[in-house]
Amino acid sequence: MSQHITRIGVAARYSEAAVFNGVVYLAGMVPERGDTDVRGQTADVLEQVQQRLLEAGSDKSRILRAQIFLADIQDIGAMNEVWDAWVVPGTAPPRATVQAALANAAWRIEIVVTGAVAGERV
Repeated sequence: MSQHITRIGVAARYSEAAVFNGVVYLAGMVPERGDTDVRGQTADVLEQVQQRLLEAGSDKSRILRAQIFLADIQDIGAMNEVWDAWVVPGTAPPRATVQAALANAAWRIEIVVTGAVAGERV
């Protein structure tokens, strides 16, 4: 395997994704809009996750692990409704969901994902 690191969406402070040894590591994805409820924000974030995975040569069926941060743990039921409809049946990854103070008060959710690049054995 290559020891090369590929970075996607590089900014001064962080990259949106990095790929190394067949694994893609996503930064925390947050809603692009803060004026929707947790369902809308979850759908927004999951769309971003899927896009970043595709850019890295992966997809949502190849997620190895997900970490979900909710501003209010009481939103877990609404978030799960959107998550459950989005996850490919039979490929639900290991997942942790916790309440956390997020960097922007308008954000209800942040998701961090690690996935396998297509063509790599999982």
